[in-house]
This record gives sequence, structure tokens and C-alpha cells, in this order.
Amino acid sequence: MRPRPRTVDTRARQSSDRELLAAHAGGAPHAFAELLRRHRDHLYQTALRASYSPEDAADSLQDALLSAHRGAAAFRGDAEVRSWLHRIVVNACLDRIRRNKLRRTEPLSEDTADEPPCPRDDFAALEASLLVDAALFTLPADQRTALVAVELEGYSIADAAVLLGIPEGTVKSRCARGRRRLETKLRE
Repeated sequence: MRPRPRTVDTRARQSSDRELLAAHAGGAPHAFAELLRRHRDHLYQTALRASYSPEDAADSLQDALLSAHRGAAAFRGDAEVRSWLHRIVVNACLDRIRRNKLRRTEPLSEDTADEPPCPRDDFAALEASLLVDAALFTLPADQRTALVAVELEGYSIADAAVLLGIPEGTVKSRCARGRRRLETKLRE
């Protein structure tokens, strides 16, 4: 006997995020899974950017999703569901960093010479991207998350402040301090 193919609830695919979260809080069996299907890529990328390693990102994401699953009934609706999930993921990453209290560093090779990149040198672009990523992860977690939200994910200062749960002025100062530290690191 062949297993019956799993049917997809088309109503769930047409529902808004808020309706899905409310349905999950009300006990609907597949509502949270549909919500995660919609946002998993964004949430995983957020965890990767806010963590020191892919393993920490995966663990933080799992912690965050479990927290969101359990706390869905407490969602007040002050923000979009995606922003609410994003904030839970960022907070889970920050919690893991605090728990680990470990700053991983990798020494740069002495053999690196300042060579001008060729205009079409994809490897030079990749190398520059890796250097910026490495420098980004030397920043304190609060500055890194503010910079990631504003510079990499394109949130406005106001949206980043809501997302991170801090005042706008704090977002601006964290971004400014983070940019100065990045500049210093990249000049080294």
C-alpha cells in the first residue's frame, strides 16, 4: 500500500502571517509550519549574521523557533510577525554569545602583501568580502547586530530600533562606533 501524499492546506498558504500565528496559538496543527516555510531563509540568514559560527547560528535559530512556538499566544501585534520572529532570533543569538563568552579570532598571515586587485578579479572580491566579514565578527555583539540590521539588511534607523528594542539614538551610536572599529580593523 502506497502512502497517501500529504495534502497542503491551501487556506494556510493564503492566510496572512498574523492569521497563521493566531491559528497556531489556537491549536491549528500546520499553521506554524507554514509560517516557518515563509520566513526560514530570512531567519537563518539573520542567525548567521548575528552569530560567530554556522553551528551557533543553527543552535540559536532552533532556540528561537522553539521560543516563538511556545510564545505565540503572547504576540501582541505591535509589529509584523516577520519582525517579531527576527527579533526573537537576534535575541537568541545574543543570548548564546553571552553564554559562550568566547571571541574567536584567526591571525592573518604575515605573507599578505598589498596587491591591487585586477578589475575583473572575482577572487579579490571574494577575499575582500571575507575580510569584511571577519572584521565584522570582531565587533561587540550589540554593534554588529545594529550594523547588520541597518547596513546589510537595509532597515531604517527607526525600524532597526523597533526590531532591536532600543532607542533610535542608540542604534545610530552603535552603528557609528561599529563603523569606526571596522575602518580601523580593515586598515590594519
